[in-house]
Amino acid sequence: MAETRPPVQALPLHQAVAVGAGNALEFYDFLTFSFFAVQIGNTFFPGDATGHGLLYTLATFGIGFITRPLGGWLIGRYGDRAGRRPAMVLSFAMMGLAMLGLALTPGYAQIGIAAPLLLLIFRLLQGFALGGEVGPATAFLVEAAPPHRRGLYVSIQYVTQDVAILMAGAVGFALSQLLPPADLDNWGWRVAFLLGVGVVPVGLWLRRRLPETMHAVAERSTTRARAPWRFLFVALVLLAMSAICDYVLVYITTYAQDSLKLGTGAAFGATIVLGSAEACADLTTGILADRYGRRPVMLTGLMLLTLLTIPIFAAMNAAPTAWVTFIGTAVLGILYPVASGPMLISIAESLPMAVRSASLAALYAIAMTFFGGSTQFVIKLLVDTTGSPLAPAVYMTAALLTGLAASRWLPESAPAKTSVAAVCDGGESAVDARIIERA
Repeated sequence: MAETRPPVQALPLHQAVAVGAGNALEFYDFLTFSFFAVQIGNTFFPGDATGHGLLYTLATFGIGFITRPLGGWLIGRYGDRAGRRPAMVLSFAMMGLAMLGLALTPGYAQIGIAAPLLLLIFRLLQGFALGGEVGPATAFLVEAAPPHRRGLYVSIQYVTQDVAILMAGAVGFALSQLLPPADLDNWGWRVAFLLGVGVVPVGLWLRRRLPETMHAVAERSTTRARAPWRFLFVALVLLAMSAICDYVLVYITTYAQDSLKLGTGAAFGATIVLGSAEACADLTTGILADRYGRRPVMLTGLMLLTLLTIPIFAAMNAAPTAWVTFIGTAVLGILYPVASGPMLISIAESLPMAVRSASLAALYAIAMTFFGGSTQFVIKLLVDTTGSPLAPAVYMTAALLTGLAASRWLPESAPAKTSVAAVCDGGESAVDARIIERA
């Protein structure tokens, strides 16, 4: 017997933004670690004690991804059973605890080897919490959105991540301008984390007031809802590509300091440019994906990124100035959402509702763990080994080519393109099944 449930009431856009506000705070914390990699390395892995401070810091950043699949699976399943809202509250609270612990952990000079060990523990907790964030939050937005505006609503996920980049870059820029390098190394980077901790109560309050979009199922068929393995594999490949591209772009803050030899002000300025460009492009991309379909918009972004990534990095190295870096970062920041936004929308709305939270969370977390989490370490190692500052661009282009090949099997899921007008009027499960069968 087909699954039945009460109709989903379309969520006002301002409440969807509230979901994204919590998402922004979580990603702010996670990305701030990357942006302050140099300063955190000096605190927990001083060069005179380890000899490889930045490399060890980037490895610790990557280790934080190990617990993401576990968090994605456990919190994602919790979101499918107890509801999207309690899962989002849980992941947010755990992230707040990890933020506070990381900000208050003494450095290597104070407590020796215990410092990097505590850093590792809090990074693992961060990864667990963030692994459980994307699945329930994206499932919530898919289910809460009017059918013809799903692209816009789900794009809020990426918009808020980009706002987090912008916030982290702005805070980093301000601290780098206000503090001398010694103070930035000693305690300035901790201020950035404590600012995030300060807004955790607001995020918890926002999420606890949200309605629940996952309704109790009155009747279930004897066959358990699941997505075909081929669709899951294609989704994993595309999410892995997106993870690599995402963290190559996030690495520009460190790349500007380490490879282009720019100052911290210019490096964090590039981060501000990246966050601003991506945030603006995300909303536009969501609207375009609703109007023209997910696949045409996504393929346009993939092809342009594939063609332009290496030339842009080459230009930044040929003229390593702040303005050239800003322009190159802006172009990449505009094009990346054109590819990634419609892809996430299509994957999310193609998954059956009964397993949407857990499946998306697990896929996203696995992709981030094995590809996103390793990206910054790998490209730094490639730059050091090959001596080529273009290694990040080559790595990103290889990922884009793989994504282009996999995108052939990603179905078009936009309701307007599948001739489905009443996706939320009790027929969503049947629509999801028909979409997935195309894969």
